[in-house]
Amino acid sequence: MSVSITEAATSPRPPEDWAGLDRAVAKAGLGGAVVALDSAALEFNIADLRRRAGGVPIRVASKSLRVRSVIDDILSRDGFAGVLAYDLAEAIWLATESGITDVLMGYPTADSQALTALAGDEIAAARVTLLVDSVDHLDLVDAIVPPATRPALRVAIDLDASLDAPVLGHLGVLRSPVHTTDQAVALARAIDSRPGFALVGVMSYEAQVAGMGNGVSGKKLRNLGIAAMQRISMSELIRRRVRTIRALREIADLEFVNGGGTGSLEVTSTDPSVTDIAAGSGFFGGHLFDTYAHFQPAPAVGFGLQVVRRPGPGVVTCHGGGWIASGPPDATRLPKPVWPQGLSYAEREAAGEVQTPLLGDAADGLAIGDRVWFRHTKSGEISEHANEIVVVSDGEVVDTVPTYRGEGKCFL
Repeated sequence: MSVSITEAATSPRPPEDWAGLDRAVAKAGLGGAVVALDSAALEFNIADLRRRAGGVPIRVASKSLRVRSVIDDILSRDGFAGVLAYDLAEAIWLATESGITDVLMGYPTADSQALTALAGDEIAAARVTLLVDSVDHLDLVDAIVPPATRPALRVAIDLDASLDAPVLGHLGVLRSPVHTTDQAVALARAIDSRPGFALVGVMSYEAQVAGMGNGVSGKKLRNLGIAAMQRISMSELIRRRVRTIRALREIADLEFVNGGGTGSLEVTSTDPSVTDIAAGSGFFGGHLFDTYAHFQPAPAVGFGLQVVRRPGPGVVTCHGGGWIASGPPDATRLPKPVWPQGLSYAEREAAGEVQTPLLGDAADGLAIGDRVWFRHTKSGEISEHANEIVVVSDGEVVDTVPTYRGEGKCFL
């Protein structure tokens, strides 16, 4: 089976207007660091993600947003259903406070307090699905809340979606040890035979496809290699996942099979075993996705930092800036200064926790108090640095919405 993920976007992306965003924020009289959401860009991204999914429902990956009002708004639209949560306390909060009826954990948990809370809340227990990849996870839950003292807890198996290549070895993230159909069946039987658990689904994240750019500027040979690897990987995975899900359905009545991510919507949607696809970072459109050939989300979110020093000609220093994304610690994880154009980091300092010097001719046109605008790399990191996000539409700040942090929540 040969699979392609090169379908181009069919609707125009809204133009980037950082100067207009800056004027809107200045007009509103906002001080300090500001995170701004461009409503037109967000609408484009929502529509484009839905188009790319080809009719398969999209499950919203909350870790990439961490803004409850945005999550709720997306879930109110056709084509979107359920949340992929990153922490069990968060999942319980979303299920009980936002009324989200389908919250799948994207990762296993060992949080005894959260597990106790889940077992003690009938609404949360009916709406939240734990992720497991070994009998050890079942044993841990039983040790914290014995099956006789709790309702049956919903669980899903984390099926490894990586590629074991003959020469290159393991390609993908180091997640679940459950790779083969036999391993998945063995775990499913263990779950099915245990009181206090109900096997309701499967998750399977193909990070080597969804999370790797295949259109890096100036890297033609690399891009060709990545694209070839992704085709081979998805062909192998679809065959294995279809076979595995068929076997698991003989053991349990699965409600869902979740797969993929923002970067793999087109190809994951061709897998007949998948019932929903995860997406998160594509809503806000961080600059990580500039390296993808088959889609280009609009930069829907940016943050503006105020100039607080002018150390010399061609240099300004902003207050804050070290809003670094997760992953290998290299330059790709830094925020990207985008306006005024032509600014770059000082090599020996880069983006600092409290101050960030920037170099370039454009620095001489900035005064103390002016803002420099940045694009974040992924998405989740930006909401951990701000209590609120201002929403800009048609050149005006029209709303202010709290992040998780602004609601007093810090899950990780």
